[in-house]
Amino acid sequence: MKLVRATFSLVLFCLCITSVQAALPDFRDLVKQASPAVVNISTVQQAQTQTQGMPEFQLPEGQEIPEIFKHFFRFPQGPGQNAPRRKAPQSLGSGFIISEDGYILTNHHVVAEAEKVIVRLSDRRELEAEVIGSDKRSDVALLKIEATELPVVKVGDSDKAEVGEWVLAIGSPFGFDHSVTAGIISATDRSLTNETYVPFIQTDVAINPGNSGGPLFNLSGEVIGINSQIYTRSGGFMGLSFSIPMSVAMEVVDQLKDKGSVSRGWLGVIIQEVSRDLAESFGLDKPEGALVAKVLPGSPAEAAGLREGDIIYSFNGQSINRSGDLPHQVGRISPETDAKVGIVRGGKKKFITVTIGLLPAPGEELKTSASKSKASSANRLNIQISALDDQLRERLGVTSGVVVRRVEEGAGAESGLMVGDVITMLNGDEIDSVDVFAGVVAELPDKKAVPMRIVRRGSPMFVPLKLK
Repeated sequence: MKLVRATFSLVLFCLCITSVQAALPDFRDLVKQASPAVVNISTVQQAQTQTQGMPEFQLPEGQEIPEIFKHFFRFPQGPGQNAPRRKAPQSLGSGFIISEDGYILTNHHVVAEAEKVIVRLSDRRELEAEVIGSDKRSDVALLKIEATELPVVKVGDSDKAEVGEWVLAIGSPFGFDHSVTAGIISATDRSLTNETYVPFIQTDVAINPGNSGGPLFNLSGEVIGINSQIYTRSGGFMGLSFSIPMSVAMEVVDQLKDKGSVSRGWLGVIIQEVSRDLAESFGLDKPEGALVAKVLPGSPAEAAGLREGDIIYSFNGQSINRSGDLPHQVGRISPETDAKVGIVRGGKKKFITVTIGLLPAPGEELKTSASKSKASSANRLNIQISALDDQLRERLGVTSGVVVRRVEEGAGAESGLMVGDVITMLNGDEIDSVDVFAGVVAELPDKKAVPMRIVRRGSPMFVPLKLK
């Protein structure tokens, strides 16, 4: 009887193992099919000889150089001996072939500032590549090699990617060509700091230095992303990898092929996340949308009548759940295109049509002008304020408002106000003088949060203010 039970248990265990194995994906065919189209990318840059910069010493003709001196002085050894020389190619990343005639996708940061780009194919051929175009904002670069009948990847629809599905990466981490790692999609439409124009695909696929620019495949063998970044505290993989969706990459490719650069849509607003307290202060049921903290002068937003304090909840029919969703949507719109923007203003929803502009070069968006102001006061917020003078307006980049000079215990301190903050709007009213500020404060309701717009060290933001 014991033997029968043991046998039954063993059979049951084997069936469970078989069932688990059957549920796990088998990547072998996918790797065989896709690997030939994945390439290693290395670059060549000019460097100086290691001895350059050492003191030079000239010996009399015919005299030999004592060996010990060679370690401390640089001796001329003939024409061109101390001229700049090139480094050997350094393996920096990966890429993949998207057309039989030699177009290759990789990351901008892989080929940035390279004098020469070398592509090593799966058959071990090494070819010099031309950089057709490179876009820093999306971190996408398009290369071209002179070859024909090359193996190519299948480009998939990244918009259909779902959290939890299996994905696979092929690349050259630390120079180890065609290394394969697998995992699942952890999140989609992920916004990263300073990467406002890419809704990243987040995965737990092991990505390391050298994987950059390589493809992310789904189980159908289609590329749905370009492996671009990792989150790390050690310099190596920690379970958080980010890929550029192919829907974004292929839009960039089309423009790079056509003109060598990328044009993006521009709305001209500075936005912030809507917190729970801010949602309450604006009369929203839940925190959602992108709060307009500043409308840039001369921008499409200003021309269309968008105001500071508006909350954008939809753009061209697409819901804006978080503030990071808005730049993704705006950047993909062609300049001079009309877009329908859904906003909440004064607790009511309305639509505004905006003619989208061309995104300026980095640093050009925030150029602003200057205007008015006055004196000093104390109030229900238990703060001391003064009017702006011309020097403050210029230094802080604001045209109107009142500057906080002192903060004592009370409603102002509890809202997070700090000395040096400039209050430009309170409860929907523009603040352009001390008198106006005092009048608005006097009318504020008790025990109800209201929105207050401030500019702190040049950055505009809204904070909720509640009087007890």
